[in-house]
Amino acid sequence: MIDKKLTDEFLELVEKNKKLIYKVSHMYCDHTIDKKDLFQEIVANLWKAYPNFKGNSKVSTWIYRISINTAISWIRDYIKIKNHIEYTNVMPQIQDDSEIDDLYDQLYCSIGDLNKLDKALILLQLDGYSYDEISEIIGLTKTNVATKISRIKLNLKNHLSNN
Repeated sequence: MIDKKLTDEFLELVEKNKKLIYKVSHMYCDHTIDKKDLFQEIVANLWKAYPNFKGNSKVSTWIYRISINTAISWIRDYIKIKNHIEYTNVMPQIQDDSEIDDLYDQLYCSIGDLNKLDKALILLQLDGYSYDEISEIIGLTKTNVATKISRIKLNLKNHLSNN
């Protein structure tokens, strides 16, 4: 039987951090249905890992690590399936956040074109994580994180100024 207290704590945790989970889903998926699928996959993996969460890191750090790893695995699996089945999108994509301005869209579109690691790094940077925290989440040295983020910012700036 599932412990009600554990379940309630987990549901509260997801509710408090759903924007973070949505942000990862949004960055790794283009289509609304895929974003929802990835969101559910992340929540399922968080639920599996929750009983083992010791609190050695911040909850948001723990959620980011699981979310990003889940997103990368999900995309890997998605690409395998896509290579075997011709993907056709029969429904037009609907913009969820119509109030998002053009610059915001351009920035996130450019971020979406980055490789998996760069995407994760800049997403964490935009959320205000320190280089130390990003280093802990991603598993790179602080110096490597700083160098990569600096290069990513420069590339994004150049890409956006050319558009």
